[in-house]
Amino acid sequence: MLQRIQTIWTLLAVLAAVFLFITGQDVAVFGNIPVIDISCIALVLAGALSIFSFKNRKRQILLNTISIIINALLIGVLAYWLLNLSGGIQIPEKGIEPIFPLIAVICLLIANVSIRRDERLVKSVDRLR
Repeated sequence: MLQRIQTIWTLLAVLAAVFLFITGQDVAVFGNIPVIDISCIALVLAGALSIFSFKNRKRQILLNTISIIINALLIGVLAYWLLNLSGGIQIPEKGIEPIFPLIAVICLLIANVSIRRDERLVKSVDRLR
């Protein structure tokens, strides 16, 4: 059932990863290693797998938790990158890249809450049979 609310939240997290992939092309954290690109591709694949494994709620929670961990690491890497950027003006205009993993983490947490709510509902209906 793709029309559940957790699908929408997971899709929003995937879109945040896609936007990070698009805007993060100029981010060079560790030299020529494309850390941002690889992690964005992994996030999109994990999100797509989570969306289409709607029959297995435990797998969905696991994939969302893995995505949350990857996004938290991305927030750290992007914060490190922002701190090492040179800014010669008083209020440096730096990128918006760290906002996208933060949005994704919030969306995935809400999706996990919805998945757990569905799991409790299914278990309570099974007890009544």
